[in-house]
Amino acid sequence: MTLNPVAGLNEALEGANATKYGLTAPISRRRLDIAEAFLEEVEAGLLHVNQPAAGVEYQVPFDGVRSSGYGPREQGWSAFEFYSHWKTQVVRL
Repeated sequence: MTLNPVAGLNEALEGANATKYGLTAPISRRRLDIAEAFLEEVEAGLLHVNQPAAGVEYQVPFDGVRSSGYGPREQGWSAFEFYSHWKTQVVRL
């Protein structure tokens, strides 16, 4: 992992969104309004505020963007949808 000090939010977003990868995007901020603006604009699959970028929450959908990930989101409801085949059954009693 690389830490890149930046002059402000715009520079952080430019750097984060300029890469061909987008698996995770962490930010460390005391002011949550800046962190929320970052979360809104950054292009990544797993976002962290004041947390390490390593690790994943297995109960929530997870995948990257651009050249990160491999397609379908994993875990959570997305995994249920991906691995399920819906059937409609009509039964007359």
